[in-house]
Amino acid sequence: MKSKLTEKFHIPKIQGITLRWIINILGVIAIFFIIVFLVSSFAIKNHYYSNVESILSSGTSTTATDYFSSNLEEGVSLEQSAVDFIDSFSYKDKTTIWVIDSDGQVILSSSGFAIEKQDMPDYDQALVSEDNSGEFVGKIDSGEKVMAICRAIKNPDGDIVGAVRVMSSLEQVDNQIHSMVFLIFLALLIVFGIIIFSNLFFIRSIIIPVQEINETTKKISQGDYSVRIEKKYNDEIGDLCDSINSMAEEISTTDKMKNDFISTISHELRTPLTSIKGWGETLTFGANDSFDEVTRKGLEVIVKEAGRLEGFVEELLDFSRLQSGRMNLKLAKTDVFAELDETVFTFRERALREGIEVKYSIPDVPAIADADANRLRQVFMNILDNALKYSRAPSKIFVKAQFVKLDGKDFISIAIADQGCGISKEDLPHVKDKFYKANVSVRGSGIGLAVTNEIINLHKGRLEIDSEEGQGTLVTIYLPVKEAPSENELHNIADNPDDAEINKGMKMKG
Repeated sequence: MKSKLTEKFHIPKIQGITLRWIINILGVIAIFFIIVFLVSSFAIKNHYYSNVESILSSGTSTTATDYFSSNLEEGVSLEQSAVDFIDSFSYKDKTTIWVIDSDGQVILSSSGFAIEKQDMPDYDQALVSEDNSGEFVGKIDSGEKVMAICRAIKNPDGDIVGAVRVMSSLEQVDNQIHSMVFLIFLALLIVFGIIIFSNLFFIRSIIIPVQEINETTKKISQGDYSVRIEKKYNDEIGDLCDSINSMAEEISTTDKMKNDFISTISHELRTPLTSIKGWGETLTFGANDSFDEVTRKGLEVIVKEAGRLEGFVEELLDFSRLQSGRMNLKLAKTDVFAELDETVFTFRERALREGIEVKYSIPDVPAIADADANRLRQVFMNILDNALKYSRAPSKIFVKAQFVKLDGKDFISIAIADQGCGISKEDLPHVKDKFYKANVSVRGSGIGLAVTNEIINLHKGRLEIDSEEGQGTLVTIYLPVKEAPSENELHNIADNPDDAEINKGMKMKG
């Protein structure tokens, strides 16, 4: 289910131009914002910590330690100097000051509390470093996060007698840093959201129309010339919509002219061809001894070629009906197997004359369906004729019919396989297209399978074609039947002795 946001803004699927837009635009902006966020966070933290460090450094400067050294030279004790130093320190309300002796014991704290001896990494560093100072950022024994700077105190002889340590809690500083970072993150998120929603107009005005144009052109390429694109914008996209609509109109007009021409020329050819064939047959069968052999053979060629042209004209007429939606079926209760058996019987003699043997297996039970018997015979003959055209003697054509279940409904499957040249993988998806010929060296109009497929579709069936180049082609027809025989009836049907050979020829399981 689509979200209300998607429905409101008509957000297209994340693919194609939309995906490129997300990667190229939003991706770059997101990376830029991440960099800005990281740099800003680092800069804010560095700024706050630098301020704290500056305050702490003022209490541990060389001036401060020189103060202690001068007092020691004048005989003032370290403890007394510590009291005076803490009282005079400007940032004593923001920091904690420890004065530490040479044993690492805190002798005085600005907090007024006694401090037990503890780990002080900055103190240890100050004792050994060249500038006698050390710095520490971390948690002390109490668990509080602090920044501490320590500087060693020397007596007039240059010996280290103690150190001054100034500390400041970082808890409040970190809270301020976190608040600032969160505000920056929130601001960047809001700006990013504004960019996304402002760019939705781009998606709606460019990508969605392009997708609509793509869908429309697909329908036009599939033969639906009635579709049009709604023009929404007076820009290049709008001009493209107008151009495609004009193109569809021109194609529709041209297609209608083509169909009218095919229909007219087919009807015009039909009458003279019928006369030519009729007179040719009359002269051939009524020929007497006055005709020499050449004349007799010439008459046979006339009859044969006139018959072929007549078949071609009938295909054109069927194609014209198909294109104009005038192909109607005369449905009646029909035994499909009986029609198939009659067609195969008629075809078999012709195939034998061309050196092709036909092996077929049809159950000896009726397959009753609401069908147009003439159209079914046309379908069977078209497929058998194709199998014969693409076969070379000596070879075989296999025909097998059986009852099957598809989606829980009763169907019959009629499989016709040949051992011919086969169809390439590139041509196979297009063999049902109108006027498409995979092998131009073989006679035919290229519309027989298109008409066959339409007739099967009108019977609510299905046509499947499987082929391997150089191995042969398998055509399977599925047609719905009113009721299939029971398992017992099918079991009692005698096995066809050719079944094993037929199954092997079709590469099917029995």
